Amino acid sequence: MLRGDAEAARRVWGIVLTALIGVACAALVSLGNPGNMGICGACFLRDIAGSLGFMAGKGPACFRPEVVGVILGALALTLFRSRFVARSGSHAVSRFVLGFWMALAALVFLGCPFRMLQRLGGGDLNAWAALPGFVMGVYGALLLERRGYSIGSTSPVPAPVGILGPLGALGLLGLFLLPGHRLLGPGPGGLEKPPHAPWLWALGISLAAGAILSATGFCAVSSARQVFQQKKAMLVAALALIGGYAAVSVATGRFHLGFSGQPIAHGELLWNSLALALLGLTGALAGGCPVRQLVMVGEGNGDAFVTVCGILAGGAVAHTLGMVAIPAAAGVAGSVPMAGRIAVVIGLLVSGLYGCSMVWRGAPGRTKS
Repeated sequence: MLRGDAEAARRVWGIVLTALIGVACAALVSLGNPGNMGICGACFLRDIAGSLGFMAGKGPACFRPEVVGVILGALALTLFRSRFVARSGSHAVSRFVLGFWMALAALVFLGCPFRMLQRLGGGDLNAWAALPGFVMGVYGALLLERRGYSIGSTSPVPAPVGILGPLGALGLLGLFLLPGHRLLGPGPGGLEKPPHAPWLWALGISLAAGAILSATGFCAVSSARQVFQQKKAMLVAALALIGGYAAVSVATGRFHLGFSGQPIAHGELLWNSLALALLGLTGALAGGCPVRQLVMVGEGNGDAFVTVCGILAGGAVAHTLGMVAIPAAAGVAGSVPMAGRIAVVIGLLVSGLYGCSMVWRGAPGRTKS
């Protein structure tokens, strides 16, 4: 609805449906999810990594039905519309690495681009102040694309390849439903159970959200890309999501405009901005933000599944190596540890050099392998 040359009426419906996604995210927060975190691709995959015992040290450990719901909701819609086509075969290793850096950046900013929109809607001025960093990161990738960069085109593959990602999501749900499971934490080694909405509500709402996100094709990275393009439907949809989230936040008394007192946030502007720049750059180079990657997994994209695995691995490593930002709390100022700062700088260098090298190899007169 929001992509390509869709007719005006379909674009309007896409914008309206995206506003409902903002409403759904705010509803999940009111039901018990962390503040301004109704759905967050990077954070929720990190929580699942903790619940599976993939990280050491302190951190969250919790099965997040929202991840499964988004994937299966997208799958259900594509099957209902008879549009399921398994696809793969495009720079899988690069996608894993870019997903890894996406996770590190998200855990320094404390949220993926999808959660960034929710923080904007919740009145978090730390996110508003750092938003230009995200836009510039996407713009950097756009400049590379104009010079020939591409993550590559996927091709149709046998259906079992595309169904492996959704089957993995179903497997997680099955583990959660087994008697005696511990996927809602607390996990081993001091891991803690974070706040969460009742799992049936979380699963149901995210199933609907996954279907809507698949139908509209919404992506936070693509919306930022349209700042520099003539088409604006995706950008308007992002504003609609922010508005829908804000409306419910005001109605439920959770809206708070300001820099201080924001849930799971810190006020280090420089590192918020640089982390968002890395998120924008890697998300654009990889072909979508973490939540968009989950949706594509449900649509049968095997390469997106590789990116999701990279995000999960990056979340586990970020906590194990102490790279995650410390959110502000009562009497405690938030901060970004040195390991997190170093990771962001290295991530910008690695991602930028990777994009430039791909452009260089594709330039006229260069030999392609």
